[in-house]
Amino acid sequence: MSPVFTIHPQNPQLRLINKVVDIIRSGGVIVYPTDSCYALGCHIGDKAAMEKISQIRQIDKEHNFTLVCRDLSEIGTYAKVTNTAFRLMKSLTPGPYTFILKATHEVPRRLQNIKRKTIGVRVPDNAITQSLLDILGEPIMSSTLIMPGKDIPETEPDKITNLLEKHVDLIIDGGNCGLEPTTVVDIMNNPPQVLRHGKGNVEALKIE
Repeated sequence: MSPVFTIHPQNPQLRLINKVVDIIRSGGVIVYPTDSCYALGCHIGDKAAMEKISQIRQIDKEHNFTLVCRDLSEIGTYAKVTNTAFRLMKSLTPGPYTFILKATHEVPRRLQNIKRKTIGVRVPDNAITQSLLDILGEPIMSSTLIMPGKDIPETEPDKITNLLEKHVDLIIDGGNCGLEPTTVVDIMNNPPQVLRHGKGNVEALKIE
């Protein structure tokens, strides 16, 4: 049975955050809250943990994993960011958006889109996630917690525990964080293209 840590959504307990980071660094898969919904996460360099997430979600090799980053400067390490893309991301972060960009050589090939060599990156507006990233010192490799055959993410910690306590290494109970996944925006082209409408509002920015 995986442990469940109840972490305060506004004032995360540093003692628990450090324990979560230790689990990530040791190859564990965690369930954690974001500013859009719950997600599965692991260390960026851990192939076995990535495969475990793929098994839980029953996804194929063409699935786009996301790197959850602390800030825009960290995104620049893992994705090729033009001036136009930077300005757009700056106006939308932190927030519930995933941006599709060309990956740099810092991104393991297994995480990139096979055909386009792209990676999804994002900076969430969530205190628990930001605390994890501050201590970890690098991105969390992440995938939205949508179970096989379902269309919407899981959002209730008790239900998540019942579903996954035997399949992950830690579950963070950070309260209900909503049902909507991120809005996904391909910003390699001009104008940017919205690939998935989610929680992030793009209409005000007139992105088609």
